[in-house]
Amino acid sequence: MFTDQVVNNTEKYQFEVVSGALVSKLEYRMGRNSIALIHTEVPEELGGQGIGSSLVKTALQYAKDNGLKALPYCPFAAAYIERHPEWNDIVGEV
Repeated sequence: MFTDQVVNNTEKYQFEVVSGALVSKLEYRMGRNSIALIHTEVPEELGGQGIGSSLVKTALQYAKDNGLKALPYCPFAAAYIERHPEWNDIVGEV
């Protein structure tokens, strides 16, 4: 089970999880009233542990907490949102 902490690395514009030498990340770009979710990347060795979902969930919570619209350009993020319609109120059109 995945237990590492998701961190918002504002210098690199990504939410990330560092697992030893491996970094899982969700890259984003900030707009005036939005956060564009660009690309989710989890090393193959860490796949299937829910890390990608944790990254997207953290990004969506960040958007909600900061009054931003989340723009899911990343197919993984879009699929997560489709499976979790409770986030639809903060999702914008892409």
